[in-house]
Amino acid sequence: MDPVTTARQAVDALGTDALQRAGAYTTGSEWIAGWELVVAFLIAWLLLRSRLLARLWMRWERRSTLVRTFGVCTVYIIASALLALPWSLYTEWWREAHYGRTSQPLGDHLFQAGLSLLLSAVILGLFLTGVYFFLHRARERWWLWSSGLAALGLVVVLLLSPLLIEPLFNQYQPLGDGPVRQALEQQAATAGIPADRLFVYDGSRQSNNFTANVSGLGPFARIAISDVALHGASLEEVRAVTGHEIGHYVLGHVWRTVVVLSLLALVVFYAVHRLFAPAARCLGTNEPLASPAGLPVLALLASVLMFTVQPFSNWLVRVGETEADQYSLQTVNLPDAMVAALLKTAAYRNPRPSALEEALFYSHPSVERRVRAALQWKADHPGSKIGRVEKAP
Repeated sequence: MDPVTTARQAVDALGTDALQRAGAYTTGSEWIAGWELVVAFLIAWLLLRSRLLARLWMRWERRSTLVRTFGVCTVYIIASALLALPWSLYTEWWREAHYGRTSQPLGDHLFQAGLSLLLSAVILGLFLTGVYFFLHRARERWWLWSSGLAALGLVVVLLLSPLLIEPLFNQYQPLGDGPVRQALEQQAATAGIPADRLFVYDGSRQSNNFTANVSGLGPFARIAISDVALHGASLEEVRAVTGHEIGHYVLGHVWRTVVVLSLLALVVFYAVHRLFAPAARCLGTNEPLASPAGLPVLALLASVLMFTVQPFSNWLVRVGETEADQYSLQTVNLPDAMVAALLKTAAYRNPRPSALEEALFYSHPSVERRVRAALQWKADHPGSKIGRVEKAP
């Protein structure tokens, strides 16, 4: 078996129409990432021209600085979301439904979007209030303290997410008794993961994608498998996918993400510190960095900077995904089942991008690259169990 040829044939077997549709969906998603910056610029410009935040800041002058700051930040978050609503409906619901990636009714989507906005207004509003507190107290070193606050906030959100946030959007239940639970409990026990950390959730409520994930930190971490993956795959495929997620858990990828995102926050805040004044002039405002009325400038700068470092963050995630794939192959040893599961993800992720496209936009290695790696593992380990590679639907 030649892994390169076999991987190419496995992807070709998906069919020309499926590959073209996956390519169109992926390319459109990449363009959307760029258009997001245009939308962010328009929102910042509209809010600055309306002077909405400046008027509120002045109107609430009798309130304490912290209350005024939180109020202005909350209004900004809500106003930005409302201005972006047509765009977000197109990108997050209509387009996903058009490509068959979601079956969620519009009403349920709007309800969950509103709930997400409410949580964002509170959590992000508190975080931004802390940033402006440091802008007033630490002054020239505000960016250093704010990056520390970002790290702390990220850890708190990751700790609380499985307990308080995720259950608001999906139902998480322990895996039911049966062959799947027995097999996954054995895998978890081998990795030192308690059996009560394995869950299934109704991911089909929002997405038809074949997926699973690890969330939370420490004793609150859990491995969750979408019902789409659980009901649309063979037992061996579920074992291979769960082995991948266990790899993320055992290898500490969540903690690595916390460290890297904290360092990126440090870079972004420092860049905002240096670039805010010229950016404000370009947007036609003289609001100082320390004023919440200038928040649209700060948010726009942060969006541009995060977009700029996206290739680096994507590379880091791809490294983690490759490591998790290898962990599954080494511990579960089901390369053909891994291939079958990976081919099911090709419907929403072009399996054969160019090297440049993958480097710039892909948060996971391409499907063909991952399939090739699994087949290479099989070729290098002739004793591995051979399963049946099924064509993705």
